[in-house]
Amino acid sequence: MNQPHRAQASPSRSLFRTKSIEQTIADSTEPGRELRRSLTAWDLMILGVAVAVGAGIFSVGARAAGSFAGPAVTVSFMLAALACALAIMCYAEFASTIPVAGSAYTYTYATLGEFLAWIIGWDLILELLTAGAVIAKYWGIYLATVFELFDVHIPTTVSVFGLAVDWGPLFIVGVFTALLILGTKMSARVNNVFTVIKVGIVVFVIVVGLTYFNADNLVPFIPPSVPTDGGSADAWSQSLFSWLTGAAPARYGVAGVLSGAALVFFAFIGFDVVATSAEEVKDPQRTLPLGIFGGLALVTLLYIGVAIALTGMVPYTLLASVENPSLATAFIAVGAPWAAQVISVGILVGLTTVIMVLLMGLSRVLLAMSRDGLLPRWLSVTSDTRKTPVRLQLISGAAVALLAGFTRVEILEEMINIGTLSAFVLVSLAVVVLRRTRPELKRGYRVPFSPVLPIISALLCFYLMLNLTTLTWVRFAVWLAIGAAIYFAYGRSHARVGRAPAGGQA
Repeated sequence: MNQPHRAQASPSRSLFRTKSIEQTIADSTEPGRELRRSLTAWDLMILGVAVAVGAGIFSVGARAAGSFAGPAVTVSFMLAALACALAIMCYAEFASTIPVAGSAYTYTYATLGEFLAWIIGWDLILELLTAGAVIAKYWGIYLATVFELFDVHIPTTVSVFGLAVDWGPLFIVGVFTALLILGTKMSARVNNVFTVIKVGIVVFVIVVGLTYFNADNLVPFIPPSVPTDGGSADAWSQSLFSWLTGAAPARYGVAGVLSGAALVFFAFIGFDVVATSAEEVKDPQRTLPLGIFGGLALVTLLYIGVAIALTGMVPYTLLASVENPSLATAFIAVGAPWAAQVISVGILVGLTTVIMVLLMGLSRVLLAMSRDGLLPRWLSVTSDTRKTPVRLQLISGAAVALLAGFTRVEILEEMINIGTLSAFVLVSLAVVVLRRTRPELKRGYRVPFSPVLPIISALLCFYLMLNLTTLTWVRFAVWLAIGAAIYFAYGRSHARVGRAPAGGQA
């Protein structure tokens, strides 16, 4: 059992003070700061598909096949799905045990302590803010592409006080910010329609792609390893693992399959966002595991189907010869350029729903941190009628729109991966801790073979982190340093746990 926290605890111990699960659940019903439970297992499954199936399914597989894994990119997808599934098991156990907003931040606060909770919350802000801005940026780019394909003459860039502004990201973020303010259930209905459409487009693309299937393109299934052009001169673009071990950069072979898994993992990002909606789910102990695993299973099937169709249509060497290969590259190569139009529409529809779920997830993480006092408490006030965090939703929408519309946020793409993977590592370890400290808690789902599977999950996700570039790690370190400074300057002294009377919090 957790020991009662004492307000007089020493500063060093206060860094690792935990918040009791009972208090966490009680705080979720605090008048003026509570959310409405309105989502079903179907809504959750669709949320998972909505946030995971975006542009990545049409592009990241082609890049991984051409640059790293060859036809074995299907194995890369399976490895990434396995890493995601192991982590999602841990999320499902936590979400069914502590069904409140905040996801990994909330779970870490209850197990590993306040400072690590703040750090992981700060990581989640990085993941969701950057992902929302990057996806909104690409939405604007693909809007222009669709306009061009259908001969619609509407400029997507306008001049404001001499500054070129892409209005597409501002528009789509504004629309979904308004929908999320009006209500989570209403937003979910709109999301469901868009998601069904984009899944239909993906299935159509897979079926058509398989009609061009040629088994000879799958040989060799795992191409022999070859050195990367340029050797090891560019330390910043190497993976941290290669830089630390001194291994010469290479592609293909078994190492290429693993590097491909680290790349395609980007296409699975988002399932942790589903856990942020735990406080808005009906019958969470049953609904959350069903929704999370159902969404992951459907997404994995779609990804593997696309990978098989892609590598069966054209040789991987063709994909390697193109600067930015995509599924459209393969269709054009086999004489079906019309499919590029379908894919462009599919990407635009796909990105639309991703933006909505990321905006919702960002506001829910901020809500949990604000409710705990680590961020200003006035931020966590919710609407009396709709039970949505209006202030936080507006702030989240404005931040995402400004980044997408006025910066080159796309250069920070890998920051999304490292933020997500760091959260996966801590949640996997936190499951083991909670099993030991609170074995009596009612759990709607339990990770099998604990602590073995959670530890494997943590190690696998950390290995994927090591396969990200050294420049990404440097940027991540800078982000963490900024977060630590904010915690010591504000969060630590304003945390409600630190102000609780003896026995009030654990």
